[in-house]
Amino acid sequence: MPFLLLASASPRRRELLHQLGIKFDVIPSCYEERMDLALSPVQLVEQHSLGKALDVQKDYPSELVLGADTVVVLDGAVLGKPTDIEDAVQMLQQLQGRWHVVHTGIALVEGEYRSVRHCSTRVRLRPLTPKQVRAYVAGGEPLDKAGSYAIQGLGAGLVEAIDGCYTNVVGLSLPLLVDMLVEFGRPIY
Repeated sequence: MPFLLLASASPRRRELLHQLGIKFDVIPSCYEERMDLALSPVQLVEQHSLGKALDVQKDYPSELVLGADTVVVLDGAVLGKPTDIEDAVQMLQQLQGRWHVVHTGIALVEGEYRSVRHCSTRVRLRPLTPKQVRAYVAGGEPLDKAGSYAIQGLGAGLVEAIDGCYTNVVGLSLPLLVDMLVEFGRPIY
């Protein structure tokens, strides 16, 4: 099994790596994400994932480092993590009953070698009443999630349809990661 450093404190990403049996240590990145409006959403998640990986690599130059970043995009607008409860309510009201896209960037770095890719998945939330939105937000689950919902938690009941990679929506496309590990000579199968 490959060993890597995960440049993220995300419990969801940790769970996904455990699911594949990958051995890893968590070294949260101090990289500051900036919503650069000149970049497309795909460029943004790729830049952030690489920035996170490179930040950790500074202290661990000989290790394989994984960085990742996820955003939700509705009608071309990037929806990151909500700033507060009202922001989460507003995001879910915008998303309910509509298709949106979840983009996750993945960066692997080791020494001078870098690979940066992304995965995109379409998701449709079912129509929701304002009372349902507020009840979901009141539980606290959406407050640290891009787009204000967690498909792997209670938010699964909000999702009507998905077109693409499920683990991408959770926060890390496992099929893409497996392919990228092969590039580094670290196949898991």
